[in-house]
Amino acid sequence: MIEKEVKEQNSIPTSKVERSTQFVKTGFKIGGNYVKHYSKKLFNPNLSKDELNEENAADIYESLSKLKGSALKVAQMLSMDKNILPKAYVDKFSLSQYNAPPLSGPLIVQTFHKLYGKTPDQIFDKFDLKSSNAASIGQVHQAELHGKKLAVKIQYPGVGDSISSDLKLVKPFAFRLLGMSEKELNIYMNEVEERLLEETDYELELKRSIEFSKACSVLNNIVFPTYYPELSTKRTITMDWLEGKHLKEYLQTNPSQEERNIIGQALWDFYNFQQHELRAVHADPHPGNFMITPDGKLGVIDFGCIKVLPDDFYNPFFSLSSNGFFESKEKTLKAFRELEMIQPNDTPAQIEFYHEVYCQMITLFAKPYTSNTFDFSENAFFDKLYKFGEMLSKMPEFKQVRGVKHFIYVNRTNFGLYNILHELKAIVQTDTYVPQLSLQD
Repeated sequence: MIEKEVKEQNSIPTSKVERSTQFVKTGFKIGGNYVKHYSKKLFNPNLSKDELNEENAADIYESLSKLKGSALKVAQMLSMDKNILPKAYVDKFSLSQYNAPPLSGPLIVQTFHKLYGKTPDQIFDKFDLKSSNAASIGQVHQAELHGKKLAVKIQYPGVGDSISSDLKLVKPFAFRLLGMSEKELNIYMNEVEERLLEETDYELELKRSIEFSKACSVLNNIVFPTYYPELSTKRTITMDWLEGKHLKEYLQTNPSQEERNIIGQALWDFYNFQQHELRAVHADPHPGNFMITPDGKLGVIDFGCIKVLPDDFYNPFFSLSSNGFFESKEKTLKAFRELEMIQPNDTPAQIEFYHEVYCQMITLFAKPYTSNTFDFSENAFFDKLYKFGEMLSKMPEFKQVRGVKHFIYVNRTNFGLYNILHELKAIVQTDTYVPQLSLQD
C-alpha cells in the first residue's frame, strides 16, 4: 500500500460558512506569502518564484485537503495537466490522487450509522477503521464478509451538497493559477461541476461500474471487481478487494519491458475501446484508479467519472486523427468550425492562423495513432508536446475561449493516458480500437 505521512481528520467542514472561512484563511496565507516574497526580492532582484510557489502550493493543498470534495478534485485534475501549473503545484496536488488526509475512525462510524442505521461491525464480519486509500471525494476501507475480502468506498460527508458553492470559492484561486479569461474559466468550471455532480452520485457510479466492467470484460489483461448493490448506499459502494500495487509502487519493482508493455497495452485498449465502441469513456485517468495485480494484469477500481461522447463531437474530433484528413483544407475547416475551434466572427487572417496552428498541434498529438505501434518512452515526443502547450499558453490568440466544452474532459483523458503510458515507458499496438466515423462529404 501507499505509505502515508498524513494525519487523520476528526472533523470535516460541511456548512457553507465553515467552508468559506477556510478559503478566506488560505487567501490571507497566500497574501502573506506574496508580501514575504516581494520583500525578499527588494534585496535580491534575481530571486525566482520557486519558494513562493512551494509555499502557496502547500497552503492551498492543506486547505483543500481539509475541505475534501470538489475543491480537492479540481486540484487533482490540475496536477494531471503538467503543462499548466508550476512543478511545485503539480507535486503537491498530485497527493490528492490517492494519498489525501483520511477521516478518523470515529467519524467513519458516525457516517456509517447515518447511511446504514448500523455501525460497520454490525454489517461486516471485519471492518478496518483505518482507510487504505483516501482521495478527493471519498476513502476506501477494507472489510470482510463470509470469508470474502471487500473494499468499501465511503463518500466524505457534505461533499455532494457543496459542489456549486465550493467551485465558486475555488474560482479565484483557479483564476490566478490558470490565467484563463473569466468566460473560459466559467466554461471550465461548469463542465467540472456537471461531472462532479455525477461523480458524487454513488448510485449512478454503481450502475455504471457494473455496466462498464461487463462491457470491457472482452479486453485482455484487465480485471474488475464484482460490485455488491445490496451492501451499497447513496454514499457508499462495496466491491471485491483487488490485491495489487499502484503505478508508482509497481514501477519500483523494476518490471521488465514485456511486463510494462502488457499493462500499457491493457490501458490503451481500455480507453480506446470505450471511446470508439461505447462512445463514453472513463474520464479520470489518474494512477489512483488503477492497480497492477500480482499476476501482472491491470485492475480498474473506479468508474466515478464518465464522459459521454455525443456524435456531433465524436465525428469531427476523431476525424482529425485520421490519416490524410488534413489534405482537404475544406474538410479540416468544417471540422474546426463544428468544434468551435474556429468561430463565426473570425477574420480570414485569423482563420488561416488558427488553421495552421491547429494542424501542427493535432499532427503532433495524434502521432501515436498514425502508426501500428508507438513507443511511449520517447522523451523527444513528450518534450515537443509540453513545449508546444507552453507556447500556446503564452500566445494572446489563445487567451479567449476556443473549442466546445467536451474538449475539457476528452483532452484531459487522452493526455492523462499518454502520461501514464510515458511513466510505464510502454510500447503499445495503437491500431487495436480505431475511430468509427460516419462523416458526410
